[in-house]
Amino acid sequence: MRQPGIPRAPEARPYRADIDGLRAVAVVAVVLFHALPEQLPGGFVGVDVFFVISGYLITGLLTAHLRADRFSFADFYARRIRRLFPALATVLAATWALGYALLFADEFARLGRHLAGGATFLSNALLYTESGYFDTASAAKPLLHLWSLAIEEQFYLLWPALLWWATRRAWPLPRC
Repeated sequence: MRQPGIPRAPEARPYRADIDGLRAVAVVAVVLFHALPEQLPGGFVGVDVFFVISGYLITGLLTAHLRADRFSFADFYARRIRRLFPALATVLAATWALGYALLFADEFARLGRHLAGGATFLSNALLYTESGYFDTASAAKPLLHLWSLAIEEQFYLLWPALLWWATRRAWPLPRC
């Protein structure tokens, strides 16, 4: 369903059930990998598949709007905010509340860093700095999964600007 106030791109593609099906397979692979890693040891590849599909879809949307000279950074980011922030805010608030009730002070302080990383889409960078032999076990990091959201949002910050810049230089845009 189209968001009010967001013009439909003239080259908007029809719904693709095959792409949604592939996304579902990717999600199921990741869930099975986490639930039963011995049954699907390569299931983590589903994250990569999901990233590629998302990049393909967002590139198609962006290039259609750019070709029609209807692209707006404000509209693009407003749509991302409306889609992601309610769920993210709920997860962060629930995690904070549970952490406050259940964790010791030093554990809660560590959780605070992860909450900040999740809220600023820098979880991947934070987790990278924490990796090492003496680091807390991954199972003790309730927001570990936000690394992939951080990468997605970092992509959303850079890719539209790069495509917009390419159009200003009359470079050919990808066809999706």
